[in-house]
Amino acid sequence: MKLNTQTGLIISGMVLGVVVGYACNTLAGSPEAAKEIAGYFSMITDIFLRLIKMIIAPLIFATLVSGMAGMGDARAVGRIGGKAIGWFLMASVSSLLIGLLFANLLQPGAGMNAALPDASATTGLKTASLNLKDFLTHVFPRNFFEAMANNEILQILVFSVFIGIAMGQLRDTKARPLVEAVDAIVPVMLKVTDYVMRFAPIGVFAAVANAITTQGLNVLMVYGKFMGGFYVTLFVLWVVLIGAGYVVLRGDVFRLLRAVRQPMLLGFSTASSESAYPRVMEALERFGVKDRVTGFVLPLGYSFNLDGSMIYTTFAALFISQAFNLPMTLDQQITMLLVLMVSSKGIAGVPRASLVVIAAVLPMFNLPEAGLLLIMGIDHFLDMGRTATNVLGNSIATAVVAKWENAIGPAQSDDDLEAGLATDLPADDQKGKTVITAAE
Repeated sequence: MKLNTQTGLIISGMVLGVVVGYACNTLAGSPEAAKEIAGYFSMITDIFLRLIKMIIAPLIFATLVSGMAGMGDARAVGRIGGKAIGWFLMASVSSLLIGLLFANLLQPGAGMNAALPDASATTGLKTASLNLKDFLTHVFPRNFFEAMANNEILQILVFSVFIGIAMGQLRDTKARPLVEAVDAIVPVMLKVTDYVMRFAPIGVFAAVANAITTQGLNVLMVYGKFMGGFYVTLFVLWVVLIGAGYVVLRGDVFRLLRAVRQPMLLGFSTASSESAYPRVMEALERFGVKDRVTGFVLPLGYSFNLDGSMIYTTFAALFISQAFNLPMTLDQQITMLLVLMVSSKGIAGVPRASLVVIAAVLPMFNLPEAGLLLIMGIDHFLDMGRTATNVLGNSIATAVVAKWENAIGPAQSDDDLEAGLATDLPADDQKGKTVITAAE
C-alpha cells in the first residue's frame, strides 16, 4: 500500500516525537523541568489546533449551506437526517455494548485493589453542564456570529440548515447571487485548508513529544493491561463497524478504508477529531460521496456519532468499579448503558468529553468520581484511539447514508486514488466541481 508524502511525514513526526519526548523526559531531571519543556511543545500543538479551529466553522457553514441549497427540498433534508440518526443510534448501542462486554471479559481493573479516594478528592471536570435541559437549549444559537466564534458545530448546523433550505427555495429568484457567492466560498476554504494541513506533521510531532515529555514511557507500562484491553476492544468495534458498512457498501468499504487512512492517522496522532475533519471531507469526495450528503451528515456525525468516545465510557466505568472492588450487578450495568446512551449525545463541544460523561455517571452507581484520577494520566494515549475510531465511524456512516440516497457518484479507481493521495492535490483542484455536485 503506497503512502503519500504527507502521510509519511506524519508517521515520521510521530516517531520523532516519541524519541525527542523520551529524551526530554529522561534529561529533564525533575517533573517540573519536564513540564516546562513540554510547554514549548504544547505551544506548537496549540497553534496548529488553533489554525484548524480557524477553518472548521466557515468550512462547515459553506459546504452545508451549498449542499442544502442544492437540494432545494426540506423533505430531502429530513429524509437524510432520519437515516443518519438511525445509523448513529445503531452504532451507539453497538459501541456501548462492546465496551461493556469486553470490560467484563478482560477485567482490566481486577487485582489493583486501589484504596478508595478521599471524599474531598476531585477531578476538576465540569459535570454540571451535562444535563438534557442545558444540552437541548444549547443546540439552538442565540447569535450566529457567537456560534461561529466558539466553533459550536451543532449551532452552526442548525443555522446552516435554515439558511440552506431558504436559499434552495429561492435559488432561482433574487437569492441566486447569494447562492453563487456561498458556492464560491467552498473552494476558497478548501484551498485555505490545504495550506493549514501542510503544518500537520509539525503539529503531530509536538503533540506526541508533549505527552511523552510529561508522562514518559513508564506510564504506558504501568497501565499496559488497561490500555491493551481498551485497544483490543476498539479493534473489535472496528470490525463491527466495517462489517456493518460491508452490508451496505459491499467491497467498496475496503476502498473507503484506504481513502480515510490518512485522516485516521492524523486524528490518532493529534488526538483531535477536528484536525481530521477537512481531510475526511476530501477522502469522501475521492470515494465518490456527493457533497450535499457529506456536508450534512459529517458535521451531524461529529456531534452525535462519537463511537470511540462512547465505547470508552462503559469500559472506563467498569475499570473503576473493578479497581476499587465495587462490583456492579448486571442490572446496574444495563441501567448504566441506557444512561450513557442518552448522556453521551450531549458531549459534543465539551472539553475532555468522555471523562466528563463518566464523571457525571459514576456517582449514580455509588462509584467514586475521583476514580478517574487513576486513568487521567494516560488519557491522552487513550484519546488517540478514541479519535481515530470516531473518524472511522463517521466516514462509514456518511458513505452508508450516501449509498442509501443514491448519492455516490463515479468513484476514482484505486490507481487514481493513490495518485491523488501521492501528489497531495490542492483541495480546490480535488473539489473543483462542488457546485455542480451539490446540485445533483
